[in-house]
Amino acid sequence: MKDLFTIEVTNEVIQRIENLSTTTQPNWGKMSVSQMLAHCCVTYEMVYTEKHAKPNAFVKLMLKLFVKNMVVSEKPYSKNGRTAAQFIIADERDFETEKKRLVDFILKTQKLGEKYFDGKESHSFGVLTSNEWNTSFYKHLDHHLTQFGV
Repeated sequence: MKDLFTIEVTNEVIQRIENLSTTTQPNWGKMSVSQMLAHCCVTYEMVYTEKHAKPNAFVKLMLKLFVKNMVVSEKPYSKNGRTAAQFIIADERDFETEKKRLVDFILKTQKLGEKYFDGKESHSFGVLTSNEWNTSFYKHLDHHLTQFGV
């Protein structure tokens, strides 16, 4: 898995995002490109904002037992997989706004670095290692950028 905490990989991912346009179409799935950018921002909103409610203890336990490994393992996501409710973007979004938000979140994450994330608690999965954080961030971005052909 590529290390999103490095400036080289961060720049590579940002270049892929810059290659998107308002007319970029998905290779699979139903989201528009602006919805996909907003969708990718949700992961970072859960780290940096209070926008999303934390799951209750039972839901968090279920997520830890049944979802965590899928998110933090290096096994790629399948196409057209099930999307958690808080990640569904049903309304249309402004492309430039969402692109800027996502790039800003990626840059902030890279700047904070792996030491900041090592042992940091996840909204849904409890304490994660910096490697688990990196895998979850990069794998999700790579999945959706590939979905849109960049």
